[in-house]
Amino acid sequence: MPVNHWACRVCALPLPIAGHDRVCGGCLTDPPPFDRALIPWRYQFPVDSMIHRYKYLGQHRFARPLIQDLGHRLTDVLAADDQAGPQALIPAPMHRHRRRERGFNQAQDIAEHLGQHLCLPVHGGLVHRGRQVRAQRDLKREQRLENLKGVFEVHGRVPERIAIVDDVVTTGATVRALAGLLRQAGARHIEVWALARTPG
Repeated sequence: MPVNHWACRVCALPLPIAGHDRVCGGCLTDPPPFDRALIPWRYQFPVDSMIHRYKYLGQHRFARPLIQDLGHRLTDVLAADDQAGPQALIPAPMHRHRRRERGFNQAQDIAEHLGQHLCLPVHGGLVHRGRQVRAQRDLKREQRLENLKGVFEVHGRVPERIAIVDDVVTTGATVRALAGLLRQAGARHIEVWALARTPG
């Protein structure tokens, strides 16, 4: 399994050089509005195939081992932390039309499993997608950021300590947009939890 051993300690981007506590060039020049990302896998075979079957074919059994492993890793990380953990999980929202097509929001599904494992509430209705946009998977980073401008809306009180949950972080555009909005709405410490991170 492609474990994300050597990664940026901020955004979890896989790095080519071994070593802990490294920060990637992107986070040094343009720090993200979240504090850290915890993402255990690289988006490579067989993880990419497992997530594809889960996300696009609705075959949930392929994601269960990844979600369970993430839950166990998070338990260890949070137990070792000096600071308090998140007060709530915020799944990356999906537009209602896309959710209807797919049948479920994978970020919501992952968040619910993690919330149950970690005894954390899931605030699935806190952030909405106000409009439908082009699919992000075919866009470059700058296009993704432009595509997401003004898309998300906060409906309700935002806890001070939160974790944004998603399945895959690619360029980081979605979690950056969400984290920026949630920080403006009152979040003070923001983490990103996902199953996999694409290599740079």
